[in-house]
Amino acid sequence: MIQLLSHRRPLACMPRAPHLPRLLGLGTFAVAALMDMTVHGSAFAYGAKAAPASAVSASAASTTASGDTAPAATATPKEPRLRQYTFSWKFLDESSLAPRGGSTAGSAVQPVTQPTAEWQALQAPGLSGFERDRRAILAMAGAYRASFDFIEVAGFTAAFQPDKPYQSWGTEKVYVLEDKGTAIVLQHLLVMTMVSEDGKTEPPFVVKHWRQDWHYEPKDQLVYRGHNTWQRVAVPAAQRKGQWRQTVYQVDDSPRYSGVAAWQHLGNYSAWSDADGWRPLPRREFSVRNDYQVLIGNNRHIITPTGWMHEQANLKAKLDAAGHLLPKDAVVARELGFNRYERIEGYDWSPGDRYLQATEPVWSEVRRQWDRLIARPEPLRLKGAPDKDSLFVPLYEYAATFDEPGAALPTRAEIKLHVEKAVRDYLAPSAKQPVRH
Repeated sequence: MIQLLSHRRPLACMPRAPHLPRLLGLGTFAVAALMDMTVHGSAFAYGAKAAPASAVSASAASTTASGDTAPAATATPKEPRLRQYTFSWKFLDESSLAPRGGSTAGSAVQPVTQPTAEWQALQAPGLSGFERDRRAILAMAGAYRASFDFIEVAGFTAAFQPDKPYQSWGTEKVYVLEDKGTAIVLQHLLVMTMVSEDGKTEPPFVVKHWRQDWHYEPKDQLVYRGHNTWQRVAVPAAQRKGQWRQTVYQVDDSPRYSGVAAWQHLGNYSAWSDADGWRPLPRREFSVRNDYQVLIGNNRHIITPTGWMHEQANLKAKLDAAGHLLPKDAVVARELGFNRYERIEGYDWSPGDRYLQATEPVWSEVRRQWDRLIARPEPLRLKGAPDKDSLFVPLYEYAATFDEPGAALPTRAEIKLHVEKAVRDYLAPSAKQPVRH
């Protein structure tokens, strides 16, 4: 786990609230839980919570150890329950495969139950293929209860034992940072309201989460090569027509992975699914695993009447020091992931709205600096993993100062100099293992 106890100024992912000193104290769950949220595939979760009839907790229904569905209103934050996967390992001991992930409780939310305006716009007749694609991408913006589920489904090593399934969730808003027609940028923010063990609702706090950029008919894409190295490669002209490139960035806007594919529209079904590509390990894995170095997988985004789904299929694979797959026994396991974004209403997103506006001068400059590095012809090599090795900490601390009421803000020129140095500090020395070709 990343330890923050030595930092004087809270990170942007920390609550901007009076209870912050207590959260930073030893013996609490807060540091681990908050830091688990700082990568794509949040490790933060709420337990079930009693709710009025008009609302449900984010984990509105879960399963008991026997597999029966239990409504959220039957439990409180002080009543932990074993929630076993329905799709699991039937003949293995279920107690050893109890899902891991977060365990704190959150306030009740109100799900949207009727098809949204975004869904109706996507179904409109007479749209061009390009415009329907755009509407599918823009339909992912909005306010959500997001759930994250991952499970290993097969192993490829001797005496393989599946890892614990992973379950988690958070309240997440997706903002449209940019829409230039052929380029759309979506920023995810977690706006969390926790319920303490004594039943009190804590003030909300904000976590800058992952970002997804979409570009139409791209000429190139950024490919992960393993060991914190990325390389920009050309997309063949024959594979560009009608295609969209999705590039996923980490919480500090450093690169993660990308894919190129076409949207598929079948009446009331719209989905985008790319080919297998490499990506670094997410926090939910590197925080508990060290037996492999790369995920090889694909994504499928599916738009629904009240939200969207993100499916993943990954191989967990081993690399040698040069970034090549091991010639023998490279694949450890196959994993399936299913993340569901369900629209909610009546939730207070104002802390996230304020954070996004207040820190825009910082994060817009951070994006420019990463774009400059990615555009270079040589591979992009970092000295470590941005999240695992805490490289993102200076940027988060700096952005947090912009969200402090009454703070004297630096000029754009000063911001540029500060961010440029912070991003440059990510880079590895020039003497590095050669990139995999």
